[in-house]
Amino acid sequence: MTTIVPISEEDPTLAVVRFTSELAWADAGPEVAEQQVSRLCVEAQECMVMGRWLDLASLMLTSADLIFSNSKVSEKDLECIFTVICDLVSKLESPDEALEMAKLICGKIIQQPTDKPALRLKILFNLYNLLENTYSRFYVYMKALNLAVSGKVTEHVIPSFKKIDSFLKEWNLEVKDQRDLFLGISNVLRESKSSGKDSFKFLTKYLATFSGEDAYAMGEAKEEAVRTIIEFVKAPDIFQCDLLDMPAVGQLEKDAKHALVYQLLNIFLTQRLDAYLEFQAANSTLLKSYGLVHEDCISKMRLMSLVDLASDGSGRIPYTLIQDTLRINDEVELWVVKAITAKLINCKMDQMNQVVLVSSCTERVFGQHQWLTLRAKLATWRGDIANVINTIQANKMTEDGSQAMQGLMIR
Repeated sequence: MTTIVPISEEDPTLAVVRFTSELAWADAGPEVAEQQVSRLCVEAQECMVMGRWLDLASLMLTSADLIFSNSKVSEKDLECIFTVICDLVSKLESPDEALEMAKLICGKIIQQPTDKPALRLKILFNLYNLLENTYSRFYVYMKALNLAVSGKVTEHVIPSFKKIDSFLKEWNLEVKDQRDLFLGISNVLRESKSSGKDSFKFLTKYLATFSGEDAYAMGEAKEEAVRTIIEFVKAPDIFQCDLLDMPAVGQLEKDAKHALVYQLLNIFLTQRLDAYLEFQAANSTLLKSYGLVHEDCISKMRLMSLVDLASDGSGRIPYTLIQDTLRINDEVELWVVKAITAKLINCKMDQMNQVVLVSSCTERVFGQHQWLTLRAKLATWRGDIANVINTIQANKMTEDGSQAMQGLMIR
């Protein structure tokens, strides 16, 4: 036997149904409108009594597009309406049903991303906070990223990127979802034209999720691998990366379409200015097609070449060698200062002897060779410290012995 639960007309859910249905049927005439509004309110009431929350959400969302485009409805009222609709997810016990309702609500919210996009984003984040299931939260967050790009309101989602590490722990995503997340964030950052470093960081996180065994999936990453290389070459403040060690990038080396892009990356990370100039002479059209400016590339390669000179281990770079390598005349100290400012090298300039004295420098790549070099340095430092400790202990023993002899003599 069905139990009828009395529900007040003041119930916010019914109030929203009545308000939206009156708007939807306003042009049909008073008689028709009254019938339809009554029908929808009764149907909503039945859904509430029987706990058919998904059906109720669907019913309430039917007029969502009309509500957004109606000039009579203020943004504050819109927010209140969707707060009531989003709150329905809290009535669901099944995570699958909660996800289904989240998809239903998101589907309506993102349909017209350029119409009140900031408000639509606010509604999505309100929905996110009402959800308890972690995957449902991830789903809504991804829709918010896409909406931010389409609606050109990326500034509203960028602050959340600072919490991505904690989000990843909370969501416990599979690899495929991690890829979607990193790529989505990178797209937001590219659209916002914010720091190239941030966009590049998430692109590299995306590429790092691909393994050598996953050949088919890696094929899907080719275009993003190319995009990452071009972003690295363009960036005036990024001089180090591990792209050459990534399988998703390595696949480009023998790719008929993208092999030259891989070669360009290899030049920037392992070679000097002369190699770039030779490459540019043969592939100027290719570089222009990717929006690369030759003068900017030369400037970056000069700094990269200077770093390469500083990393040879001698600690001394003659001015003449810098002039020849960077293809400059009397601008040696200018480029050394630029490298110091960019924190690429730590050095002093000996103007009297026309030599740069290097104490440390940044590595363009940090692969197996660099790890072995670091290991050797640490072993040397450890030995030096041990020798210092042994010397101190020996001196202390000698001093203690001398003091003991002096004590005997006094007696």
